[in-house]
Amino acid sequence: MQLVSLAKNPVPSGGAVGAFKGYDGAELRYARWDATRLPRRGTICLFGGRAEFIEKYFEVIADLRRRGFAVATMDWRGQGGSQRMLSNPHKGHVRGFWEYDRDLIRFMKDIVLPDCPPPFVGLGHSMGGSILLRNATMPGLWFERIVLTAPMVAINEACLGTTASRAQTYAETMSLFGMSTAYVVGGSDQVYAHRKFEGNELTSDPERWQRTKAVLDLAPALGLGSPTVGWLKSALRSCRMLNAPDFPARINVPLLMFAAGNDTIVSTRAVEDFAVRAKVSSCILMPGSKHEILQENDAVRTRFWAAFDAYLGVEMKVA
Repeated sequence: MQLVSLAKNPVPSGGAVGAFKGYDGAELRYARWDATRLPRRGTICLFGGRAEFIEKYFEVIADLRRRGFAVATMDWRGQGGSQRMLSNPHKGHVRGFWEYDRDLIRFMKDIVLPDCPPPFVGLGHSMGGSILLRNATMPGLWFERIVLTAPMVAINEACLGTTASRAQTYAETMSLFGMSTAYVVGGSDQVYAHRKFEGNELTSDPERWQRTKAVLDLAPALGLGSPTVGWLKSALRSCRMLNAPDFPARINVPLLMFAAGNDTIVSTRAVEDFAVRAKVSSCILMPGSKHEILQENDAVRTRFWAAFDAYLGVEMKVA
């Protein structure tokens, strides 16, 4: 398993890339890098969202390494450079988010703990943030702190096209009739990044949008189409778990959450409400940002990194 390099999106130097076994033996791609500056600050464990891939985060990885962090990251099962779950590789499918939970454990035990310097900080976006939250109540959690960008605490009803309860009923009923591997209504093999930049729901930055598209043009196998009914059912069940009355208060690891002001994928209000209910959490609203805060324009990213650095005690030296 290799990483795809472009002139405008080169593979960060000095890394190691390979595959590890998921909980069921699935081949899952990972990559890790050492820090490029002193002092060494431990390792950022970076987890992307649905349909994302390691190459999309090369810029973020370089930013983290310059701050003294080693970085370890992976592609979730069924996407990126990891093994796909269905005969149609474009379908984003999972039997349950518990599969992601178990793969996370294997990643930490087999890749991070043996080869990466502590302390460990989790950095998760969207679905990756949801998975980190699911595991944030686990005894003996590996992470000293967790940073989340637009975590999938609840899916925005604008994205669902209906209420969460109706979407849940639809997904559960379709699954009962053996349709869990079918695309959701309106779904297809089309990769989102192949759509036009104008009107996209992910970023207001045309250069970063084009960069992602260029990677997928060169390596189309990294792309993913729409989610399946089974993925939607599992995602909504996970959101319901996170929004249980007692769940946020059971988290005992410090959280810093970023909510995107113009998010139409994840519910910004749900992220803010979760942060209020979690005793160890803070939430920063990013006005003007679409869903992918780390892929946004420079002004948004500058605000993100200023808050990130303050939270983790990073002092950036001006060259």
